[in-house]
Amino acid sequence: MTVVPDDHLMTLICDTCGDTITAPACVLPDAEVVWTFVAEHGWSGSPFATGPHRCPSCSLLPPSGRTHPSCDSHGPGGILGIDHLDEATVVTVAGDIDLDTGDTLRTALRHTAEMGGHVVVDLSRVHVIDSTSLGLLVRAHRDARERGVTLCLAAPSRFIRTVLHTMRLDVAFPIFDSRDHALAGLSQLVLCSSTAADTTTAGARTGS
Repeated sequence: MTVVPDDHLMTLICDTCGDTITAPACVLPDAEVVWTFVAEHGWSGSPFATGPHRCPSCSLLPPSGRTHPSCDSHGPGGILGIDHLDEATVVTVAGDIDLDTGDTLRTALRHTAEMGGHVVVDLSRVHVIDSTSLGLLVRAHRDARERGVTLCLAAPSRFIRTVLHTMRLDVAFPIFDSRDHALAGLSQLVLCSSTAADTTTAGARTGS
């Protein structure tokens, strides 16, 4: 549950223990999105104001100590597969990705970083992602950019697209309608990079 008393302050209430925290609200285009507020204070849970949300202490409890069962229609999240292709590594995710299952996503993203190359995160089988796992994707995207490669998202659900758009992250992540479109886009990127490198090399030889 989240209470927004006015335009300047926001109060989060932990769904497990009832603990609260109040701080200046972030200026967002949609007051229902609290992802930045949650992430900055070490809380976990939904990126939306409707919750559930958990304080840092309750976030460390085992699943049996929490009061927010996974959505029965979606099922627990996990990694269906990691495929190493010529242009990229594809991580296929399924189910609801939240605090209980986010470690599998973290491990998979760490593995792709060790492999090098571009990354496609296939979200076609994911319905919901919480603030913690969204933060994992943001950090992985930043790390990929620092390595000179691209991390893109394939087929995110309407919920995930809404969160990304509201948080203005849809301009940061390359987003494709499907895994195949993502791989095609990365192939074009690789081709353009190769052509640019060849042109630079040819120009250097001509100049010498």
